[in-house]
Amino acid sequence: MPTVLITGCSSGFGLETARHFLERDWNVVATMRTPRADLLPDSPRLRIVPLDVADPDSIRGAVDLAGPVDVLVNNAGIGLLGVFETTPLAALRALFDTNTLGPMAMVQALLPQLRERGAGVIVNVSSSTTLLPLPLLAAYTASKAAMNAWTESLALELQPIGVRTHLVLPGRSPETPFSRNAQPRMQAGVPQAYAGFVEGVFAARGGDGPVTHAADVAQAVWRAATDPSAPLRLAAGADAAALMPAV
Repeated sequence: MPTVLITGCSSGFGLETARHFLERDWNVVATMRTPRADLLPDSPRLRIVPLDVADPDSIRGAVDLAGPVDVLVNNAGIGLLGVFETTPLAALRALFDTNTLGPMAMVQALLPQLRERGAGVIVNVSSSTTLLPLPLLAAYTASKAAMNAWTESLALELQPIGVRTHLVLPGRSPETPFSRNAQPRMQAGVPQAYAGFVEGVFAARGGDGPVTHAADVAQAVWRAATDPSAPLRLAAGADAAALMPAV
């Protein structure tokens, strides 16, 4: 059975994706910053490995523990919600370390074995926020847009050596902890000039429109991993799919 390594499996998209592959008899290396064995069903095909994608030593240790990997799913990420003017540079660096440089480091760590075998798949989980401008998400969107541009160029480099590369773009998913995790990173001191605007943005969030479910993302990742004819970009979720024709 092939082996998939998935980053960020403690909740949301990563956790559901790990379940999806396990149910289909794959070997799964589910990575988490703080490993928890109770999140996934006990299985001889499952290994839970500690990994912080912003820590080079942690990446080396996780790759050593994982052994041969056929598919890498770069899912780990953090959110950042707020007015860009007062977003601390430290928060921006942490955002790009996890959302952009972390996946890059994972790919560099695993590419040698994929290149030697002349086969493999890299799936980078981005965001449909890159398909349209949204307020209070400038930095987060930039980190994911950088992932998109990198992935599309990387695909051209890796095609001759037999490695496929794909982007999965989820939409808004209320069932995941994105907003809960992103809002604490929102700086407390929003300048007064922005206050009314910010209140309006939060008031307009949500609604009854289409959303993305974790299962949508798992299915898109599965297609990218198993279907050689899959497009480079795959929308995940009805709201994301509605945006794709505009690209």
